[in-house]
Amino acid sequence: MIKKEDTRAARMRRHRRVRARVSGSPERPRLNVFRSLGHIYAQVIDDTRATTLAAASDTEPSLRGMHGTKTERSRAVGKLVAGRARARGIQKVVFDRGGYRYHGRVKALAEAAREAGLEF
Repeated sequence: MIKKEDTRAARMRRHRRVRARVSGSPERPRLNVFRSLGHIYAQVIDDTRATTLAAASDTEPSLRGMHGTKTERSRAVGKLVAGRARARGIQKVVFDRGGYRYHGRVKALAEAAREAGLEF
């Protein structure tokens, strides 16, 4: 039987592999995605200063009342985080999928962020 801890550990191994290559700089911060069972979170991070420049999630009051599938909520989070990043003057980012497959909700968030003006 596969335990939940095994799948979480496997994701963390994949995430470490991705992070070995992907790092955010002041010119190109890192757009990080975390996907839980029911929610999705996105942050734009400058790794040199270890600061979060912009963040969005579907648990915020502006998106909490939104009905629809989790994929639709992911699109809304992608647009929101891209808008907040653009307001801070960030146009180019490096995408960090967080060890998840580029598929489904992660892909929807990334495509919505691209449509909203972020380049990666």
